[in-house]
Amino acid sequence: VQLQASGGGLVQAGNSLRLSCAASEYMVRNSAMGWFRQAPGKEREFVAAKNWSGGIEYYADSVKGRFTISRDSAKNTIYLQMNSLKPEDTAVYYCAGARWRVAVGSIRNRSAYGYWGQGTQVTVSS
Repeated sequence: VQLQASGGGLVQAGNSLRLSCAASEYMVRNSAMGWFRQAPGKEREFVAAKNWSGGIEYYADSVKGRFTISRDSAKNTIYLQMNSLKPEDTAVYYCAGARWRVAVGSIRNRSAYGYWGQGTQVTVSS
């Protein structure tokens, strides 16, 4: 299973970016998929995820209200719309996928996801 992330770039604070992650039809329709990020010198952290067979979106507190995770089933792609970007959002963003649904208690854990994209750099200047 390959996950192909794209859409990163350099933006000024307050602006927006949309990240894309192309995956298999099965994963986009049935599994948990989401986004993590890793800033220099820090551990990879949870950003947003959802069980795409049904359920609510989950967001890190630091991005709630600014980021939105969504899906285009016809394109087998999930997105991360990032608005009101801040310098502290600067990181490499990774798309993550699981084989099946993930329990609510684990959906924010890196270990719940067995498939990862290559990462896309997001840099927010002040």
